[in-house]
Amino acid sequence: MAYTLPDLPYDYSALEPYIDEQTMRLHHDKHHQTYVTNLNVALKNHPELSELPIEELMTQLDKVPEGIKKAVRNSGGGHANHSLFWKLLSPHFDSNLEGPLREAIDSRFGSFEKFKQQFTEAALSVFGSGWAWLVKDKNSALKIVTTPNQDSPLSEGLTPVLGLDVWEHAYYLKYQNRRPEYVEAFWHIVNWKEAGRLFDSELAGIGSKVK
Repeated sequence: MAYTLPDLPYDYSALEPYIDEQTMRLHHDKHHQTYVTNLNVALKNHPELSELPIEELMTQLDKVPEGIKKAVRNSGGGHANHSLFWKLLSPHFDSNLEGPLREAIDSRFGSFEKFKQQFTEAALSVFGSGWAWLVKDKNSALKIVTTPNQDSPLSEGLTPVLGLDVWEHAYYLKYQNRRPEYVEAFWHIVNWKEAGRLFDSELAGIGSKVK
C-alpha cells in the first residue's frame, strides 16, 4: 500500500494574510507530494515497510535496509513532518491555549510568553533548512528541540506536540529572507487544540494514522 498525500484540512487561502495561497499550494501540492513520491519509490521493493503508518515507519528506521535508509529518513520524515504541520495550523486566528498543555508549558518554561520566546529563538537558530519543535519525551516532559532537513523527532523517541517548518520553501514567496516575520506570523495560526490533543495522547506519533 503506497503512501498518499493527505488533503489540507482547510482551503489554500485560509491562512492569509499570515501564509499566502500560492505558498500553500506550492508547499503542499509540490514539496509534500515530492516527499511522498520519493518515499514510495524508495520502498517499492519492501511492501512490509510500506504497510506501516508513516509515524510508525519513522520510529522503526533500524528495520530499514541500509541501502535505502537515507532516502526513507529524508522523504519519510518529510511526509511525517508535513502531515503533522498542516494539522497544527488553523484559520481560527489567535486561538487560546488552555488545559493540560498550557499548565505543562507554564510549569516547564515559567510562562507561555517565555515559551514563545525560547521556541522563536530555536526556530531562528536553525542554520539552513530544518524544523523547530515542542516535543515530549517518554516521561511526558516538554522540551524544545530543532532537527535538520526533514529529520523527525519520532526517530529520536520523541512525540511532536508543535512544529514549525523553517525551510525557505515554507515562507520565501511572501517573506523572502525575513524568517523572523514568518515565525511571528506562525503564532497567529497555531492550532492549539491539535497541539493539546497530541500532548494528551499516550501514543508517540502524529495522532491519527497517516499513510
